[in-house]
Amino acid sequence: APSMDGYASVGAAMILGGMKETVSTRPPKAILAEPRVLAEAPLRMLQSGYGDIVGKYSCLNDWKLSALINNEYFCQTVYDLTMDTVLKVDPLAEAILKREEDAVAALMEALVAVGVAMAYVKTSRPASGSEHHLSHFFEITGIVFQQPYFAHGIDVLYSAVVTAKLREQLQKVRFQEVLFEEEAWEKEIRRVYGSSAEGVLALQRRLGWYGGNNAATVLAQEQKIKALLAEAPTEQQMLGLVERIGLNMQDFYDLYGARAKDAVFYAKDLKDRYSVLWLYNRFYRG
Repeated sequence: APSMDGYASVGAAMILGGMKETVSTRPPKAILAEPRVLAEAPLRMLQSGYGDIVGKYSCLNDWKLSALINNEYFCQTVYDLTMDTVLKVDPLAEAILKREEDAVAALMEALVAVGVAMAYVKTSRPASGSEHHLSHFFEITGIVFQQPYFAHGIDVLYSAVVTAKLREQLQKVRFQEVLFEEEAWEKEIRRVYGSSAEGVLALQRRLGWYGGNNAATVLAQEQKIKALLAEAPTEQQMLGLVERIGLNMQDFYDLYGARAKDAVFYAKDLKDRYSVLWLYNRFYRG
């Protein structure tokens, strides 16, 4: 099924010790996919594959953001390759819903191409950012507390709407550093992650990001950051993609309720990757 971008990836997403981790492996030597068979996949798997691709609008913006703020490695060639696949798949929603073989084949090719892009840079950075962190949050907490969650790519698309809204909010305000209160933060991590909390706490203590201070860097580049955030699609544009692929954003809020708000504040702690979630939590005061 053309349901996700991991077929050609050099990493395997695993749940280990209650944490979502990417284990280094190697890509396959060949991938065989028959469009006629792919087109008959369950609808939610077609929607999931589409969501996983167009969700890259969010993660690609996060990659640029981290390169600007943290001087993280950035490859323009891989960025362009990934964005090209997104732009090719974006207008195919209606054709995918109709199970048109050419459109479904194009979706599968895009999913494989993104996997190849990840292999080029030996990291999932071109394909996974804040929208994936939210998705992983819902999956991990769903498993811990035995609560339902959507298929991965569908969650990614819904979450990309949320991250688009955060980017728009950040563009409208003056950045102000929010002081970190460790005791309150640890209490909340234990509340939202339950039995997985120790792994999350250990990860962030090892990273030391809360103890570091990049406030001066962020504040000095506020206008550049806002201009970069504006490159990503708006919340309304992402909602349009949700609707075109036959989904409803209200289903997201109905299923997750307060978990959606928790994800905005604490999904960032699940991964060792900078994204708009960190920027929002450390420099947005409404």
